[in-house]
Amino acid sequence: MIFSDNSLLWLENLLTERFGHAFTLCKQADALLLTLAGNESCIRFDQLQKIFHKSHSSFPCNHWQASSEGYTSPIEDILPAPSEVELPSPLIELTDNGATFHYDILGLTYWMLTRLEEVGSADLDEHGRFPAISSHAYKHNYLERPIVDEWLNILGQVIQRVWPDIGLKRHQFGMKVSHDVDHPARYGFANPKRLLRAMVGDIVKRKEYKNAMLAPWIRLNTRHKLHPRDPYNTFDWIMNQSEQHGLKSAFYFMCGRTDIIKDGDYEIEHPAIVDLMQRIHKRGHEIGLHPSYGTYQQPELIKNEAEHLKRVCAEVVIEQQQWGGRMHYLRWEQPTTLRAWADAGMGYDSTLGYADRPGFRCGTCHEYPVFDPVAKEQLFLRVRPLVVMECSVMAEKYLGLGATELALEKILEIKNRCITVSGCFTLLWHNSEFQKSTVCEIYQQVLGS
Repeated sequence: MIFSDNSLLWLENLLTERFGHAFTLCKQADALLLTLAGNESCIRFDQLQKIFHKSHSSFPCNHWQASSEGYTSPIEDILPAPSEVELPSPLIELTDNGATFHYDILGLTYWMLTRLEEVGSADLDEHGRFPAISSHAYKHNYLERPIVDEWLNILGQVIQRVWPDIGLKRHQFGMKVSHDVDHPARYGFANPKRLLRAMVGDIVKRKEYKNAMLAPWIRLNTRHKLHPRDPYNTFDWIMNQSEQHGLKSAFYFMCGRTDIIKDGDYEIEHPAIVDLMQRIHKRGHEIGLHPSYGTYQQPELIKNEAEHLKRVCAEVVIEQQQWGGRMHYLRWEQPTTLRAWADAGMGYDSTLGYADRPGFRCGTCHEYPVFDPVAKEQLFLRVRPLVVMECSVMAEKYLGLGATELALEKILEIKNRCITVSGCFTLLWHNSEFQKSTVCEIYQQVLGS
């Protein structure tokens, strides 16, 4: 049997969260049986694939037309079906005692959600990240589809045919907006060299002559509060937008410095930062952790920075039921970074999206419990998949759509797919990226649509 006992228990938890019933997965030779207590019927999965238990991206992707067998696909009639073997026809057979599924949905779910594909990969970018363009999803053109959610939707339809008397859990679409606080101020915490560089950039690149003139004054007057004229001080505007749409923003702060170039230039204890965090907390928004650049392979550093954040917050009576956050630059090594978050006592992580492309790195837009595919054990941590980062869509080095109507259309297209599968659209937008009115308008339309 390919699945370990622990992985089956984890899958049972996933199915319980998704469908609202305590299904049991039983091993049977080279198949799995999905059963429900008090009922003799079952769903049999008889095409388990070893490829879903390997760190591998080079295998085919087939396709299946849902309507050809009387099922309805939530997004498109044709579903991508990663598989090392040809799909049989029919794919789903109803029987007197249940149904037989001739596609390894559970294996696909395991492979995508555990990010087993990435374990030990040497195909990394300049920041040590597994990039979207190396993924099976990108190579086979399904990165922008929540493929796991789509197949679980089909499984839900089979469940309702096998057990017509049970109702399945209904999920509601949600949206979570978060903001990595790499630079809370353009000028407020800059040393003389960085301040001069920012002023030159204002004049030469951005043609913002007034900002360049004000920069020294803003720097001198960022002592107890962020200066209202600092271009990166967009926090009140962000919170206003969230509150207008019934949302809570999460702001992830840096609490260490492992790279003097790539990390932030502020200290979490600075009076202006403490004042900012208190205002965020008072307005009912969230504070979280944004570990520094060099921590993703260093669990002890992530734990130290998490404790640092909690200690500073406790000193100013900022209390939260849950602590989460996201890695700087989306740097991630699976499962090293995953276990580091769990060992640091964090409740969730929202790193798992790609920097170079928007979409569904984990194949889902539903939050889920973590499973370590190397140690083969479930951890006390949840993954909140990142679906879209503004840079992934607009930055020239990535998708390169700029602050345009095309960028808005792309973000809304992906958001609508989250709506279709009743998931959560998780959006990252840096506080420092609201310098143009066109960007602000796109953000407002994304929140409001």
